[in-house]
Order: sequence, then C-alpha cells, then structure tokens
Amino acid sequence: MSRRAWNLVQIGATALLVTFLLLPVAALALTLGWRDFLAGIRHPLLAPALRLSLTTSSSSLMLVVVLGSLVAWWVARHRGPLARAIETVTQLPAVIPPAVAGVGLLLAFGRRGLVGAFLAREGYGLAFTTPAVVLAEAFVSAPFFIQAAIAAFRRVDENLLIVARTLGATPFRTFVRVALPLSAPTLIAGAAMSWARSLGEFGATLLFAGNLTGRTQTLPLAVYTAMETDLRAAQALALIMVVVAFAVLLVLRRMAREALGA
Repeated sequence: MSRRAWNLVQIGATALLVTFLLLPVAALALTLGWRDFLAGIRHPLLAPALRLSLTTSSSSLMLVVVLGSLVAWWVARHRGPLARAIETVTQLPAVIPPAVAGVGLLLAFGRRGLVGAFLAREGYGLAFTTPAVVLAEAFVSAPFFIQAAIAAFRRVDENLLIVARTLGATPFRTFVRVALPLSAPTLIAGAAMSWARSLGEFGATLLFAGNLTGRTQTLPLAVYTAMETDLRAAQALALIMVVVAFAVLLVLRRMAREALGA
C-alpha cells in the first residue's frame, strides 16, 4: 500500500469513528429546543440528582485514589504470583457487568449479606443508602485508576528511588516526594477516567442502592426515571450531565498538563 493510500485509510477511519462518537452527543443538543432545555433545568429531579452525583462521585474518587495508590505502588514494586493475583483482582470489576456487580454488592453488604448481616446486628445498614451509592461507584471505577497507577509507578526510575533512600528518606517519604510527583500526570488521567466512570454508573447503583430521590438517585437514574414520563426532560437532564462531565474532564486534563509541564 502506498503512503498516500495509507494516509487516506487513516483519515477515513478517524473521520468514521469520530463521527460515530460525536453523533449521539450532537443529537442530544441539536434535537432539543431552548424552551425544552430550560424546562429540563427546572425539572424537580435535576437539583437533588446533580448534588448527589457530584457528592458521591467525588467521595468514591477520594476512596479509590487513596487506597488505589497504595495498592498500585505495592503491586508495581513487587513481582511474583501474589502481585499478579492482586492486579488481576483489581481489574475484575472492569469486566463484570454492572448489574452483576450490583447483585454481588447486595449479597455482600445487604441486610442478609455476608458482611451486611453483621452490620445489621450492630444497627447499621448499607443497602439503599447514600453510602451504598459511593461503594457501587468505587467498585466499578477503581480498575480505571489502579491500572493507570500501576503503569505509572512501574515507569518510575529505580535509580531515583535508590538515591532517595541513600539520602535517608523513609519508604513513605520516597513514595510521597518522589514516586507521586513523577507519576502525577498519569495518576490524574487515571483519576479522570475513574471519576467519569463513577459519574455515569447506573446498573450497580440501581440494584444495590435503589432509585430514591434525594437519597440514592444519581443523574443517570434521574434520566432513567424521567424517560418513563417525559422524553424531553430526560434529554435535558442527559445534556446537562454531558456538560458537567465534559467540564470536569477539561479541568482534570488541564491539571495533568500542568503536572507534566512541572
């Protein structure tokens, strides 16, 4: 194949895929009138669902980043069957269907679940509560951050870690002052993907936390609820969700570029 033909193939494939990816988003905006959009903004489901989505997705992201960074660092610094097994386990939620994840979470943390039964005896309940939303979002979004963190930590120059230790730095200080800054761009990118996944989570949240307005109803669930009665309202809610997600991702990408430039 000639160079010209190869370039045409790449351009054609790029145009086809980009058009396919943009078309649904464009349809949300182009088929919605301004009056319908304003009506969607005033829809009673929007405010509590948006507030809950931002709160729970931020909470799940903090949980994933803190615990995931420690797990990823340990996996990246160790070799052997145990490290490989842990890495595989952390990727498992990425291939499990969300509905299956929701059933599993319910059977683990529900009132009659493996852990939930003990919590229920102590007077605590997780299922169909706001913390259940956080757990569901953390479960499905963790692999996106952990995999990126493992890859980033494995690229850290071993010589820099040795120098830090020879200068008297503790393992924790080496991790905080050397590994994290060097890996920051990739960690931020992984956190952005993890946050986006948690914001859009639907199946696991619905089955484990339910669809209770103001308590467990996130934006995707609000769109689903609105679809049953008013397509235009659902479309407006969906468009607002796209705008919020796009804005946050832009901020995170800018943070990643600044970290890379630093």
